[in-house]
Formats: sequence, structure tokens, C-alpha cells
Amino acid sequence: MPKASPVQALYDICKKTFTPTGNVAPSQAIAKLSSLLDTIGPSDVGLKEDNSEDDRGLGFFGENIFRNYQSTRLARWAQPITYLHIYECESFTIGIFCLPTSSVIPLHDHPEMTVLSKLLYGSMHVKAYDWIEPACIQRIGEPEYFPVRLAKLKADNVLTAPCATTVLYPRSGGNLHCFTAITPCAVLDVLAPPYSEVAGRHCTYYRDHPYSSFATGNMLEMSKREEDYAWLETIEAPDDLCIRPGKYDGPSVQQTN
Repeated sequence: MPKASPVQALYDICKKTFTPTGNVAPSQAIAKLSSLLDTIGPSDVGLKEDNSEDDRGLGFFGENIFRNYQSTRLARWAQPITYLHIYECESFTIGIFCLPTSSVIPLHDHPEMTVLSKLLYGSMHVKAYDWIEPACIQRIGEPEYFPVRLAKLKADNVLTAPCATTVLYPRSGGNLHCFTAITPCAVLDVLAPPYSEVAGRHCTYYRDHPYSSFATGNMLEMSKREEDYAWLETIEAPDDLCIRPGKYDGPSVQQTN
């Protein structure tokens, strides 16, 4: 019997690890999944190493798809982010984000979700936060105030492939994060469970403000640094955010019971 592809192996472990309830999987299972993701490279998912140099906004799929893709927002952004869908069920989803240089996936959350991310190639800047619990909320600009909520900085660094898989959890590990492509790059993501409007797991976008922007009085302990905290403001999805579907050319997944 031929050896299963890394993508099939990834599906098989996810199938055993995650459930639709969204309960956080045991640490041993997450470690096993992370170890497998650490071994996956671009060629394992149908991407070529030299494709990472294509930074013209046509992705890996040529001009025809670019011309046929109907989006007014795409016309305003010549270099869209491309999403390659691999698999999705009620328990988890697997997909790849391909980002051209300087493109940004804005600061957003993953409500009640566990997310594993493997940088396949390239370099990107990652900024991530976790909410402070219990929630600390400031209301600014009475009477037409807008609320901002306090979060703690968990990551503010550059990742360059090859590097270890990152994991975020519902309330830790940097559940709110932002990706900025320094070079053309691709990220293989496992989300468990997937976003779902019906289940209340919808994606919310944020803008971060320095702690000193809204703090009234000394709310932090003397031992804590202000630069490690920020106020996050809920915003609408940015108008210039365009993520288009692309064609996944890697190994297919054979579903199992």
C-alpha cells in the first residue's frame, strides 16, 4: 500500500483530534499535529519553490483566473491574497493563504477556536494579542462613545520559513493576530472548529491603539510595561481586504469515517 501523502496524514490526525463542539484538544494531540505540520513543505501541497518569487498579484494560477475573477475590490488592489481550500467539515478546516509582498491579513480574532499555522515559504511579520480577563473596557468620547478593550501583546516578530508551527487557543497563544507579508509567503492553516455564523463563530476585525491612548489613571501594576498592552477597537472589515479563491493543485484528501 502506498504511503499516505502529508496532506492525507494531516487530515487523518485532524479527524481524530477535533470535534464540532470546539472543545480544546489534549496537548499531546496538538503536539503530534504540530510535529506533522513542521515536516510539510511547499511541494507537499502542490506549490513550487520558485513560485514564491512571483509577486505580481497573479498568484500561481495565471492571468486567465485574474481576468475572470469578478470583484470590484480586486480592481483596486492589483495584488490580492489567494486562498487555496483543501478541506472543511464541522470539526475543522484546512487551507492555504498565499500573500504577495506587503499584503496584510488585518488584526482579527478566532472565537472559541484552536488554530495551527505553518509558514510554508517566505517571511512575514506577526502581531498577536490575547484579551485581558476579566474584560477591561474603556468608553471614549461621550456621548457618542466607542468602546475599546484591553489586550496583552503575545507576539510582535518576523517569521521566516522554515520555522516551527505556531498554535493559538481560544483564550491564549495570541488568538487575535495580524499577518503582514515581508516577502511573498504562504501559510498553511488548520482551524478547529471553522468559522460559523450559525454557531456564533464569526470573524471580527480590530484596530489596535497604544495603551497610553485611552488609559485613565494607573491601571497596570508597576511591574508591567505599557508597551506590552494595547486597546483594541472593533472595526468593519477593511474595504481594501481582498481574498480570492484559487485552485488547489496538491494531493487530495480521502475522507474516512
